[in-house]
Amino acid sequence: MKKVKDNLSLLRDENNNAIVNTNHSEYQNYINLKRNNKNKNKKIEDIENEMVEMKNSIDEIKSMLSSLMNNIK
Repeated sequence: MKKVKDNLSLLRDENNNAIVNTNHSEYQNYINLKRNNKNKNKKIEDIENEMVEMKNSIDEIKSMLSSLMNNIK
């Protein structure tokens, strides 16, 4: 492997031209950041799904109230 110019923790694999980060703490920080972003996205998706369910429930309640009102008349 060959050192990348101006960065001691990066090496270039000469077989496939890939850049390899040899700094373990930077890699761990990257993995933690990706995991946190994935968790945040999951929470957002869960909240969106819950809101859709609540909207559907409200629509159902409105429909029932409308039916009740029509039966009273």
